[in-house]
Amino acid sequence: MNSKVAVLKTSAATVIDDIDRLLELAEVNKHLEASIPTILKINISWHFYYPACSTTPWQLDGVIKTLSRCNFRRLIPAQNRTVVINPKKGAENNHLDTVIRKNHLKFIYLYEPEVEWINYRPKNKMLVLDQIYKDGIQIPKLFIGKNAFHLPTMKTHVFTTITGAMKNAFGGLLNDNRHWTHRMIHETLVDLLQVQKEIHPGVFCLTDGTIAGNGAGPRIMEPLIKNYLIASADSVAIDAIAAKMMGFDPLAIKFLYLANEHKLGNADPRKINIIGEDISKVNFNFRVKDTFASRGQKAIYWGFLKPLENILLRSPIVPWSFLASRAYHDFFWYPIFGRTRVRKMLKTEWGQLFESYR
Repeated sequence: MNSKVAVLKTSAATVIDDIDRLLELAEVNKHLEASIPTILKINISWHFYYPACSTTPWQLDGVIKTLSRCNFRRLIPAQNRTVVINPKKGAENNHLDTVIRKNHLKFIYLYEPEVEWINYRPKNKMLVLDQIYKDGIQIPKLFIGKNAFHLPTMKTHVFTTITGAMKNAFGGLLNDNRHWTHRMIHETLVDLLQVQKEIHPGVFCLTDGTIAGNGAGPRIMEPLIKNYLIASADSVAIDAIAAKMMGFDPLAIKFLYLANEHKLGNADPRKINIIGEDISKVNFNFRVKDTFASRGQKAIYWGFLKPLENILLRSPIVPWSFLASRAYHDFFWYPIFGRTRVRKMLKTEWGQLFESYR
């Protein structure tokens, strides 16, 4: 059966109304039951504001407005931390906390003591997660029995080519040691989609491509205004269409190919019903680029440093890699290169809309 993906062109002046129209086109009410609490899985890929990097305030605001209008009774914005990202600072700098307060919601930080993590035994066979976490796969108890609504942005990624709906689950369903999975990240994303299908009554996604990121994602990218919004209940299909728009062959991306093979969704654009905009000729010609940090990580996961992986990433000396990444991104690249790009973007209509959420 063909999957449905809705795509719309938008502008800073119309984006909230366009999100409402997009979710109607993608039939959000058909795929999510309004009486069931819904996790709004926010993406914070950097604690600084950097265009295309993290969930946008208008993306979150528009989704909350539409779901509230559709009588969704309980919306739960949620985000986990990583070893190099401070999500509370990220929520503030990306003006997401402003949206949360304005809509009278409460941000749930999944690493806080009040959030219970439990060992989950998947109903279906895992590709790798049960091998990586031999003591048990831990997930937030809060997620079980609730809808999941993903809020990623359209951007490249140094390990997975692109990041979207499937990668967005990575930052919520796995605990602090999720860097253990990077060596088998594609298989991990497929396992996490299987887990989502087991624990969530419904899964939905709205990908923000108003500003898209090209290059060394998910942080030090070139942000480019593209003015697109995409929505679907099929996490595989929406990522496949986003990949195709960015200029990649979806079936050449391993996690999409595997998910398609395991019938967790459609990654073949020929089997995806695209409604809204005609994107048949859209090609951003994006390319993935490495950084000094990513080259080092790849050497550990797949290269000449692989024999030292356990020592470097699973022993008491592991903080060295986190400190190196934080130093490079936060204290070198962002002050020297990133701020210039941010200032340039703030002069555009999207930058002005961003500042309006301050």
